[in-house]
Parts: sequence; structure tokens; C-alpha cells
Amino acid sequence: MQIIIVGCGKVGSILAEVLSQEGHDISIIDTNDSVVEEISNNYDTLGVVGNGASYSVLKEAGIEKAHLLIAVTDSDELNLLCCLIARKAGNCRTIARVRNPIYSDEARFIKDTIGLSMIINPEYEAACEMTRLLRFPSAIDINLFNRGHVELLNFEVEQGSIIDGMQIKDMRSKLKCDVLVCTIERDEKVIIPNGDFKILENDIVSIIAPHKKAVEFFVKLGMIPNPVKNTMIIGGGKLSYYLSQQLLKYGISVKIVEKDRTRCEELTELLPKAMIINGDGTDKKLLKEEGLKDIESFASLTGIDEENILLSLYVRSKIKGKIITKVNRICFDEVIDSLNLGSIISPKYITSEYILQYVRAMNNSIGSNVETLYKIKKDKAEAIEFYVNEGSKLIGVPLEKLDLKDNLLICSINRNGKTITPMGQDHIEKGDYVIVVTANARLHDLSDILRR
Repeated sequence: MQIIIVGCGKVGSILAEVLSQEGHDISIIDTNDSVVEEISNNYDTLGVVGNGASYSVLKEAGIEKAHLLIAVTDSDELNLLCCLIARKAGNCRTIARVRNPIYSDEARFIKDTIGLSMIINPEYEAACEMTRLLRFPSAIDINLFNRGHVELLNFEVEQGSIIDGMQIKDMRSKLKCDVLVCTIERDEKVIIPNGDFKILENDIVSIIAPHKKAVEFFVKLGMIPNPVKNTMIIGGGKLSYYLSQQLLKYGISVKIVEKDRTRCEELTELLPKAMIINGDGTDKKLLKEEGLKDIESFASLTGIDEENILLSLYVRSKIKGKIITKVNRICFDEVIDSLNLGSIISPKYITSEYILQYVRAMNNSIGSNVETLYKIKKDKAEAIEFYVNEGSKLIGVPLEKLDLKDNLLICSINRNGKTITPMGQDHIEKGDYVIVVTANARLHDLSDILRR
């Protein structure tokens, strides 16, 4: 597809890199000529310096033949204007990043009026992900497939866990749980295990299952997945507002610590059921006075990564509850992953992932049948959801008779709303949603799971 990306910040550069690697024809637009030159050289894209809301600039970038325009500048209004002009100039699909809470209640009206294909709010989407984690605190990370019916959950094997030393093939019979282990992360390596593989303490295990079965599994492990009852949030920005709004709906009490007095007054009006504290969240005395030792969860959501990391490390030494750390700069992911920061959230990374999912789903009509794709441990493995089209050569063949590539696992089949944990005798039918985990290069079609 021909795709134009307006705005070359963190999100725009991630999208340019990934989409160019996936074979799309990418044009980028930004007012910073050095940034345009760097991305163009690195990812073999057409670079145009200028304002993305200008018709002449869009025309130079190829708007008349473009299939999709993605506007991810720092200005909500500019993003919307870019999409509006692109719709008139090229009649392509459009995606706009819109962050201001003022527009959040009007998102559907804006989307329909301007004719946007998608509006994405990074802080809101990040808040949704954090809410899922706080309602299911046993998990480090939760990814959704098949419109939320199937979950991919990561968790760490604790000391004394009943699965420490257990072979994967024995888990179903011993635990009486219908979940499937997809990957094991050990010593910085991601392994797609067979039935003989033995799980050990400190392994990061990924399982895939419907929510109810995942809950049953965590109960059997003694990791009771009850939602937290309270949380302390450091920082009173947009993300904290969206998160608090959602948590309060679920009856979770919220305490926000924010330095800026004016912002505290705003939050008091916006969130009357939350407790708003005007103070420095890095002040250990303040945290103690506000009952740090009694909280069940903690989220460091300031605008400074270093502050969030140090806060989470300190709080980790004081409580056993769920910890969430906001980190925007993902270029040091190996260092960050080595720290005990609980669940790490990056709104910019979440934004790029949601947009990439839309592009892949859009690409289905052209030939590929990838519905959803998640990176596991960045680029070391992938979980991919396929929709099975008519004519697939895998239809009707028992899975045990498929000559599958190495380092690949068929994890789940969703058929007419029913989730099947696949066994050798199961087969794939037209209309199924099939989830595959692989350590191979990205699969473009379900048939790519075969050796030949």
C-alpha cells in the first residue's frame, strides 16, 4: 500500500520503520528537514519537508495515489486538518492522533463528520491497558485477540510456584486448566517450548486463553487475580485523568499526587471521587504520610522517565502490590527490562501498535489475512492472529498432519465465538480466527506456517 505519515516524532518514526519493512510504499512529511533526511535515509522512504496540511505538500508526497494517511504531529488540530484535506485531495483513508481530553467525548462526532477511519488517543489507550492490568494484577502484560475474547498474558513464575519444575505436557492433567503456554522468556531469550520443556522459577511465561479460563489458571497457581482495591498515582497529566476515570467506575479508590496546584484544582473538579494531593511524589516522607505501605497498586506517571523509574524502584522495596511504570523513551528497552519496574507502559508504543494493527487489517482486502500482531520481547517473537479466508489450503487438514516450520505454535482457534485450545486432531475451517506464535520472520499469510 502507499501510505503517507505526517509527523516524524517517536510514533511517526516507528511507523515508518515497521511499515517500510513490511513492504509498504512510505512517504513522510515533517517541518524538520534533518529529521526527514534521517528517516528517509534509514528506511528508504520518500521524504517531504513542509506542512502536512498543505495541499501542495500532500500532492508532492503522493496523496492522489495514497491508500492511507496517518497524521501523528504534536498538534491535534493540525492532525485533523491534515486528514480533512487528504480526504478531499486523494479520497484515501485517514488516521489522526488526538490527545486532548476536550475532544474525547466528541471523538465519534469528529470521526463521522470529517470521515476519519480511526482516531487514536495515546493516553486513553494506555489507560485502558493499565486498567486491565490493575483488574488482573497477576499479569505483567495483557494483549487482546479476537476483539477481546482471547487474552495473551505474561507472568513471572514465583518462588515456590506449583509449576516450578513442571513439564508443560503435564500442566493440563495436573492443574485441570485449559490454557496453552506460548512462550518462555529465560535469560533474555524467548523460547517457543514443546511439551517436554520444564518451567523454572523466574521464567516469564506467556499463556493464551479466554479470560475466564485464564482466571481459573491463576487461581490454581495461587496467584489470585482479584482486582486491586486502591491505587496511588504520581503525576496528574492526561494519562492519570483517563486512568482514574476508569478505575473509579470499577470501584477502585484513587489517590493522585501532583506538584502543580492549579492542575490539582482542575482534577478535583474533574474527578470528585478521587483524592487529590498537592505535593511532590518523589518526597519519601509525603508518600509515607499518604499511606504508601497500605496501597495495593502504584503507578508512576510523571512526564519524566527517570523520575518514574526511580519512583517505581523505591516503591518496589516498600510494597508487594502491583506497580506500573510509564516510560516513553523505548530506545533503552534492554536496560529498562532488566529493572524490576513491574508493568511498563509506553503510550507512544501503544499508539504505534494500534495503528499498525489497523493497517494490517486494512491490508487484508488486498491479499494478506493478518488481523492482529503483537511483538513479544520486542522483535524476538510474534503473536499473530489470522482470519481464514475461503480457499486456504490448510482448511480441513488435522493439525498433526501439517508440516509446520520450527519455532512455531498454533495457540488458539476461535470458531463462531467459541475458543478452541488446539490439539493434533483439530482442524481449521473457513471463517476461523487462528492465533500463531512464532520466532520466525513475520508471516504474511496463514499458509506461511508450513515448511513448503
